[in-house]
Amino acid sequence: MSSEPVKLRPHHGMCLAYFVGCGYSEDFSSHMGRFLARATPDMPVRLSVETDAICAGCPNNLDGVCEKPEQVAGYDRAVLERCGLEEGAELSFGQFTALVQERVLEPGLRREICGGCQWSGICDVQPSRWKK
Repeated sequence: MSSEPVKLRPHHGMCLAYFVGCGYSEDFSSHMGRFLARATPDMPVRLSVETDAICAGCPNNLDGVCEKPEQVAGYDRAVLERCGLEEGAELSFGQFTALVQERVLEPGLRREICGGCQWSGICDVQPSRWKK
């Protein structure tokens, strides 16, 4: 991969699959929409269990630390495990989202991982944008 990888939390592979414009704030929703608009299948990503490119626009990002660090890190570790990846893995955004779709979303594991999230109801009724 030629350009610098974008830091991405693994659980954001699920969030982005169902994003419809709702979020923690108007600024956050705009930020997430812009990320999706510029994310190409060949964009390199580095998976991290820390605040990332998406978190940059989140009001729960308190000086680089999530307001619920253990909860979201649990989501991240679950996605990594189910996708057969490790923290720090570098791959294309398209490869990552395909793994999330195949190994997490299609088998119906999303609710097991993040069913307690306040946005889960949106994800329950939306089709995944990663589904081919």
